[in-house]
Amino acid sequence: MEEAESLLTKSVRIAVEARESFWSSVKSYNRALVAASIGSYGAYLADGSEYSGNYGPDVSLEKLKDFHRRRLQVLVEAGPDLLAFETIPNKLEAQACVELLDEGNVSIPSWICFSSVDGENAASGESFEECLNIINKSRQVSAVGINCAPPHFVLSLIQRFKQSTSKAIVVYPNSGEIWDGVAKRWLPSKCFDDDKFELFATRWRDAGAALIGGCCRTTPCTIRAISKVLNNRS
Repeated sequence: MEEAESLLTKSVRIAVEARESFWSSVKSYNRALVAASIGSYGAYLADGSEYSGNYGPDVSLEKLKDFHRRRLQVLVEAGPDLLAFETIPNKLEAQACVELLDEGNVSIPSWICFSSVDGENAASGESFEECLNIINKSRQVSAVGINCAPPHFVLSLIQRFKQSTSKAIVVYPNSGEIWDGVAKRWLPSKCFDDDKFELFATRWRDAGAALIGGCCRTTPCTIRAISKVLNNRS
């Protein structure tokens, strides 16, 4: 456990050092922010349940809070600029994250991003309206959004989120491939190449997304393409 906590702290430190090194030599860019990633309970289980939200009957709100609590404390103490709760598949886990932030009176800005497998609901099948209702009540959560979902879902989901929250919207979809939690491999599907990410990034921004990026199976080239097209039109 001590080694795991040390590695979490070190991950934030390395990212901050890299940012400062880059920033000291190139002043023409906006100063990058370091977000500490806090993955879902399903990612820990490594059974693909981050894409189903099916944690079983024995996983309660308190169990999810216990799972996230110490990791959140370690990352907060490490001093990132942002906290990124990612690939959250259900309302219960979103509630656990919100309650931990509120109970700890965490001042670091955070976002909570959901997964979706149908382009309409959270991965669990619960409506985003239900999920966002919990998050909207929290002052500690600054933004909400979608990550590691197929990119062709994103535009309509931004529009749905805009109707249900006044918080900033974050989107960073995967390439469009589908994760097989049993075989533990990515399956081909409707994939976006970097040209499509360029095209759709401006649409996502115009629809109301404030932060845009890429998740699994995207590359540094993808992020470069998104940054280039958005900066050219800013």
